[in-house]
Amino acid sequence: MSSPPVIRTPRLPLFPSARSSGRPPAPPAVRLPRLLLRGATTASAALVLAGTVLAAGFLNGHYEALRAHGVAAMALGGVLIVQLLAAALVRRAAGPTGERGPWWPLAAAALLLLADGAQTGTGYERAVGVHVTLGVLLVSAHLFCLVGAWRLPLTASAPASALAPAPVAVTAEDGPGRLPRPSGTGAGAGGPVEVAP
Repeated sequence: MSSPPVIRTPRLPLFPSARSSGRPPAPPAVRLPRLLLRGATTASAALVLAGTVLAAGFLNGHYEALRAHGVAAMALGGVLIVQLLAAALVRRAAGPTGERGPWWPLAAAALLLLADGAQTGTGYERAVGVHVTLGVLLVSAHLFCLVGAWRLPLTASAPASALAPAPVAVTAEDGPGRLPRPSGTGAGAGGPVEVAP
C-alpha cells in the first residue's frame, strides 16, 4: 500500500512586504503616521531609560543628575504629546479596504501621558515610594508600547481570509486520538494531500 504524495505549501514571509505579497504599497496616509508613531515611541522609551539612569546617578551621590532627571521628564511629556497625536493619526488613517487603524496605540498613549503627569507630580512632591513604583511600571509600559509600535506593519493589511489556511474537516471516522483526514479535491482515492510545514 503506497501513501499519497505530499505537497508542501509555501511558507508565508515573516515580514511581508509589498513586493512579496503582490499588493501595492500602502498609501502615505497609512505609512507616514505609523512611521511617526515608531519614532515617538522610540524617543519616549529612550527618555524613560535615560531617566532611570539619571535617577540611579542621583542615588549614587551625583546630585546634578537630579536636575537632568527632571529635564528628561519634561522632555518625555512633550514626546508623549507627539506620540498621542501620531496614535490619533494611525487610528484615523484608513487602509485600502477602508478600515481604520488599531485603537490600542491611542489608548496607550493617553494612559502614558496621564501616568507621566502623575509620575512628575510625585517626583516634585518627593513621594519617593510612589515615584519609584510608578517609574518601574512606566518603564515596562513604554517598552511594551515600543514593541507594539514596531510590530505594526507599514503596509496595508490583507484580508484575513487570504492568509488563513484552508480548513480541515473532521469526519465521523476520525476517532479520538487520530488526526483528521483532509477533505476537498484530491483527498480521496489516493489524490495528493497538502501538508503545512
